[in-house]
Amino acid sequence: MDMKISDFINKEFTKPDLLNQVYIQNEPYPHIVMDNFIKEDLLLKVLDEFPDLSKLDAKVEFKNEREIKYASIGFKDIQKKALELITFLNSDIFLTYLQNLTGIEETLISDPYLAGAGYHEIKQGGVLKVHADFNKHPGLDLDRRLNLLLYLNHDWNNDWGGSLELYDKNNLTEPALSISPNFNRCVIFSTTSHTYHGHPDTLKCPENISRKSIALYYFSTGRPKSEITGEHSTVWVKTKGESFSLWWRGWKNLIVDLTPPLLFRLARNTLKRLK
Repeated sequence: MDMKISDFINKEFTKPDLLNQVYIQNEPYPHIVMDNFIKEDLLLKVLDEFPDLSKLDAKVEFKNEREIKYASIGFKDIQKKALELITFLNSDIFLTYLQNLTGIEETLISDPYLAGAGYHEIKQGGVLKVHADFNKHPGLDLDRRLNLLLYLNHDWNNDWGGSLELYDKNNLTEPALSISPNFNRCVIFSTTSHTYHGHPDTLKCPENISRKSIALYYFSTGRPKSEITGEHSTVWVKTKGESFSLWWRGWKNLIVDLTPPLLFRLARNTLKRLK
């Protein structure tokens, strides 16, 4: 069976070239917010299968001053309908769609390892402070270029917090844009060393509700000279007059944060060979 854009994406978004100028001109950096992006019957099934990430054996649990959240690891726990959707979103068909949407000239590459991507879940009391993402793939020599965030939250109450906030690099006192994580809302944005985003306020949803999303990242070999900076891991910034300390997180997390990604990967791979 042929895979087609229209099998997954609703009609109003199937022509990305018509959305290119919107994407490029949006502030504080290139992005687009698309509501009712994926065919609803498919996404409802993705939500029905969404696991409680806290109960997975293979998961990443972030629990520190800057982020309290859960994430899946690779494809191991990705359920059937999410696998179908992610396969499409990682396909050459959708990569071409993203090229036309964003105008990125370098050939985009999806990530078969889902490094840092996949299911994300934030429960009551969770937080994700404002940051710019790591700018190189942790295991491959690729430049990170795009984030795609697809939200899975019905009847989200904005009083709970959890909105995705985008910040202008020259003004970290307040968000330039606040995006509620509503069901079937897709946010795509360019990633550079200064595309600051997050939800810095503690999540206040009920215990039986969580903020669910699917995150996918896209890469290229090389990027425009104007975007080139030194290789770095996640860059955290203080917003809204807040303060936080590295020392609260302990020596292990401090060392990981301060170690350049290339050296960290070399050390990790060396340790693996020695086992």
